[in-house]
Amino acid sequence: MAGERKARVLKGFRDYLPQQMILRGRIISIFRDIFERHGFEPLDTPTLEYLDVLTGKAGENEKLMYRFEDHGGREVGLRYDLTVPLARVVAMHQNDLVLPFKRYHIAPVWRADNPQRGRFREFWQCDADIAGSASMLADAEVVSIMAEALAAVGLPNFVIRISHRRILESLGLAAGVAPEQATTLYRAIDKLDKIGAEAVAAELVEVGVSPQSAARVLELASMTGTPEDLLDRLDVALAGVDNAAAALADLRELFAYLPAFGVPADRYMLDLSLARGLDYYTGPVYEATVTQPKVGSVAGAGRYDGLVGSFLGRPVPATGISLGLERIIEVVQEYDLLKTPATVAQVAVAVFPGTVAAGARIASTLRAAGLNVDLSLQPNRSVGDQLKQAARKGIPLAVIAGDAELQAGSANLKDLHSGEQEMVALSDLAASVSLRLDAMQQL
Repeated sequence: MAGERKARVLKGFRDYLPQQMILRGRIISIFRDIFERHGFEPLDTPTLEYLDVLTGKAGENEKLMYRFEDHGGREVGLRYDLTVPLARVVAMHQNDLVLPFKRYHIAPVWRADNPQRGRFREFWQCDADIAGSASMLADAEVVSIMAEALAAVGLPNFVIRISHRRILESLGLAAGVAPEQATTLYRAIDKLDKIGAEAVAAELVEVGVSPQSAARVLELASMTGTPEDLLDRLDVALAGVDNAAAALADLRELFAYLPAFGVPADRYMLDLSLARGLDYYTGPVYEATVTQPKVGSVAGAGRYDGLVGSFLGRPVPATGISLGLERIIEVVQEYDLLKTPATVAQVAVAVFPGTVAAGARIASTLRAAGLNVDLSLQPNRSVGDQLKQAARKGIPLAVIAGDAELQAGSANLKDLHSGEQEMVALSDLAASVSLRLDAMQQL
């Protein structure tokens, strides 16, 4: 037909069908519960921000920002993360917030990235941040939240890699890399896992780092061992390097706190090659990766003591984490880590042409008992067809009440998977449905 519109979705964007939304909702609910157990409070911010609020703070991610002029002639951008908006909120509402301010934010962000597996142009982040505390206790708490969240959704074999921005800068200084090349060093080292040491060294040489310095910094950044062992070796390697002692002290304090927060020792490590790509990180940085299956990064975090100050003109320490919801969901789905129902409805109520009102009353009674009920809206179709449709949706149970059953004050309760059914008094129906559902969950 001429002029017919084509149904399509922009590249890098997706529809979420009901079964996908059920799983997303469950994982988000798990994360929200963990955040709130740690005393973090919910926050939301506008999708659009003034362009100058978003720029000059996040390096490479800013290049991927969706930006445009709105109808009022204002330069605006879609938020590309949830951290910069938090910094603006703390600056604007400093008199309304009690510091340290612990907030969580679960919402979509947008980046004009190259879509690939686990990476989209519209995606959700689940962030938990603490503004107003310089203590490594704050960093230990967000690391423990990261570990709790990933364990709660059953993610296997994850490890939280921990490093410090100033340690990496100090490794560069000890190897002869000029201080003004620190940002270049971060970005190059951050690619070590992806492109390998040879390619990273070539990239450093290309921007003016000597081959000897590039080789030495890669040697230092690739050291392995327990946190205690590596920190002792760094005391020697970085002796006399400005700011190195304070950064090493930060990490010693952080690693000392983690056992008290209940983080298992096999769930974290000191990884000197970890840089994290964002320019606003100033201290400890963290990244959770899954190696078996080989998924890569599923969460990231870091301390950013200068970001809030960029709006206020005075320093406000802050640290936080961001859980990569899309990639986490992908792993949970692929490896069936969380048992998730196909539909929100727990029971269907079939109706006959002459029992529509009675069916509606039964549905209302079951809903009042806390059950999710799908009342058939097709009374003129056969009960068999209604039950087939309920089974296709994945509804586990069905209630069937014809004239004879209603006159007897009862209804048939049918298991749509096994086909078994039993006659149940209407007064006992809600309890019987609940018992059946509980038994199904045990299987």
